[in-house]
Formats: sequence, C-alpha cells, structure tokens
Amino acid sequence: MLDASPRLLAVGTANPPEKVRQEDLLSRFKIDDPRIRSLFTSSHILTRHLYLPEAGPDGAPHETQGELLKKHKWGAMQIGPQAVDACLGQVGLTVRDIDHLICITTTGFLAPGLTALLMGKMGFREDCSRADVVGMGCNAGLNGLNLATAWASANPGKNALMVCIEVCSAVYVFDNTMRTAIVNSLFGDGAAAVLVRAHMSDDRGPPVPHVLGFNSHLIPKAVDAMRYDWDDEAGKFSFFLDRDIPYVVGANAPRPVGRLLAQHGLKQRHVNHWIVHSGGKKVVDAIKYNLGLTDYDVRHTHSILRDYGNLSSGSFLFSYQRLMAEGKVRRGDFGIMMTMGPGSTIETALIRWS
Repeated sequence: MLDASPRLLAVGTANPPEKVRQEDLLSRFKIDDPRIRSLFTSSHILTRHLYLPEAGPDGAPHETQGELLKKHKWGAMQIGPQAVDACLGQVGLTVRDIDHLICITTTGFLAPGLTALLMGKMGFREDCSRADVVGMGCNAGLNGLNLATAWASANPGKNALMVCIEVCSAVYVFDNTMRTAIVNSLFGDGAAAVLVRAHMSDDRGPPVPHVLGFNSHLIPKAVDAMRYDWDDEAGKFSFFLDRDIPYVVGANAPRPVGRLLAQHGLKQRHVNHWIVHSGGKKVVDAIKYNLGLTDYDVRHTHSILRDYGNLSSGSFLFSYQRLMAEGKVRRGDFGIMMTMGPGSTIETALIRWS
C-alpha cells in the first residue's frame, strides 16, 4: 500500500563518556543530608551519564553561570555530532544529504544556536535550512518533531533531521536544598537525532513508523509548576519542579490521547506501543494510573530512566530506539508518543508502522 506520510527513518543517540552510579555521586560530592541522599538512592535511577566538574575543598562543585554555559556548548558539540552520525549511518547518509535541521535544547542559551554550530562543525550544506527550538523543556522533542514532519510533508523526498541535545549538568545548582537536589538527582546528559522524510513507499523492507498526527494539551493553572528561572542567591539559572506536578500531568494525560485517537477514528485499545517520556517515577506512575497502562507498556520508559535518568527533550527517542531494537513491532501497529514539560504541557503523537 502506497503512503506518502512523513516517516521516521532512523534514530541515533549519544551520551557523555562518564557513567556514574547514584551512590558514587553522594560520595564524590560528600552529600550527607539523609533527605537528599534518599533522592539519589531511590531504586528507579541507577546510573546517569554526566559532565561533572571536580569537587571543591568543601566537597561540592563550584561552577559559575558562565562556566555552565561553556559546558553546555562544549558538551553539545561533543554528543550532538555523535548522535547525528549514529542516526545517518544507519541509512547510509551523511550531513550533506540533510535539507533541513532542527535542534532542540533547554540547557543553555546560545547565539548563534546549535543548528549553526553543528552545521559549521560537521559540514552540512550551506543551503540547509534550520530552526532552533530553545527553552520549551522536556516536552520539546515532540514540538520539534511536529515541525520536522510538517517540513517533510511540504518538501516530499527531502531529508529533515531533528536533534535533541541536553546537557542537564549545565543547569545544576548545588546549595543543599531539596529544590535543587530533586533536579540534581534526576536529570542526565544526552543527545538524540531522528531522520524524517515524506515520500511514496511500499511494504518491502522492515516496518517503518509513519507519523499520522499530533495533539497538544496546555495546563494554564500549572504554568509555574515546572520552570527555569534566575536564582539571585546562587547567581545562576535554576530549575524548579513542583511536588504535585506528577499528579497534575497524570490527571490531564487522557485528554490529548483521547483527542488524538478520536481524530483518526481509534480507541485506546488499538494502541500497541507506548513511548512515554522518562520524566521520573512519580510522573510515569501517574501516567500509567490515569491511562490504565501496564508496566510492560512503559518498560522502555522505565529502563531509560533507570540507565540514564531524565534526558529531557530526547528521552522519548531513547525509548523509541529500544522499542525498535526489540524487533517486536509489526506492520499495522499503532503507537503513541507522549512527552510532558513546562507550560505545563503534554504533547502526543500518533504513529503507525507499515
């Protein structure tokens, strides 16, 4: 059956070389507060990949905002190209074959942005169009994918590449408070790239997911529940997570999912695969409860959280990569992708393998 809807042709991921266990971080930075230690030793996260500074004389790291921004740029230019190469190598393409580049990040602010830096470093064509999505948070991967598929649909046969690059260790503040400890114990560093193209295809070869549509859900009453703002005392930007946000997100999750499925004449029972952002154990549990999902449905969400922590905008692509590596998807299967983040926002996408 011929179908010209935009397709996800390949995905690639990358992380910093240093992999650390949660308990090692407690020792490395001499964290003695039992409340903070309990955040790091909860069983849902075992390891993360991070760009870590050396500890100061007091055991804590000391990085200025300027140093954190430099780390964001340096780290992004290390893991970003690795994710791009891993993605394009699967289909025998190079950056010279890319016609449109979208970069997603929330962990640093640059001008020119990551698209220009990646193009200069990796040798993209000079006529490759580009767009930077900055500051949208963990939900931004699906916001960017929406843009990539729209561009691909308007330019059939051409290649769009979306790259999520998050150096979350560049937004850490160490001040011995529970507010910052929650962030410091949860987020990891990583990049993920996905190749999108819209062209006529047939049923030969392995099943490939077609992106059928998107649906968004904004929760205005929770606009301050997840935010990245200036901390006068620390002299840095600092990320804040409201303790009730898992329950707010969970309670609202059925709305965009229901609308998205209804747009395509489907019910939730038709969904074979769930690719949910690894936002944290409480967030995932709330999503499971409100949508009636099983542990098996979110097995890749849990495994990515366990092995990498919350990778912000690229987390769902790490989970998608593990799903594809299983080899269990079949032609005709439907999948729901879901991300959530500041706004507060829930983003969803419907895909179908063919």
